Amino acid sequence: MSNNPFANLPEVASFQVTSNDIADGLPLPPPHYSGMSGVEGGRDLSPHLRWSGAPEGTKSFAVTVYDPDAPTGSGLWHWAVINIPAYVAELPTGAGDEHGGGLPQGALQLPNDLRLERFIGAAPPAGHGPHRYYFVVHALDVETIGVDPKATPAVLGFTMLSHTLGRAVLTAIGEIK
Repeated sequence: MSNNPFANLPEVASFQVTSNDIADGLPLPPPHYSGMSGVEGGRDLSPHLRWSGAPEGTKSFAVTVYDPDAPTGSGLWHWAVINIPAYVAELPTGAGDEHGGGLPQGALQLPNDLRLERFIGAAPPAGHGPHRYYFVVHALDVETIGVDPKATPAVLGFTMLSHTLGRAVLTAIGEIK
């Protein structure tokens, strides 16, 4: 599990992200697995996220969820939210539903790798071993990131490259035995 998704990116300031639902380095609870993908007990429920200590000059945030261990050759993007205003420092549990009802005004969900504009929970293949799920809050130097609302999270990542001031990372573990 040495593939670090940030290894080849420029270093940026770090800040804190916590959650009432998930914890860094610990297993994901069942509601954050994917019922849409057939995982028993999965509800495709995006977890609560709260962040603090963003770098000075932050004008907006983006949130991404990525599994670099998915057996695709390129990992799997589970969620991408853009244009979160700088005054926002928390997303409630379930903000990533198909309506984005828990997102602040102006924020948009990009299609994930399943092409759904919502959070999709963990669904690692049975017996594939543990997968890391990177829940990342990106502090940006622009109010809107300027990507097409139908863009992929990979395009978002490329576009954010020159606008990222800081990154807060919480990594949870998912596994189906």
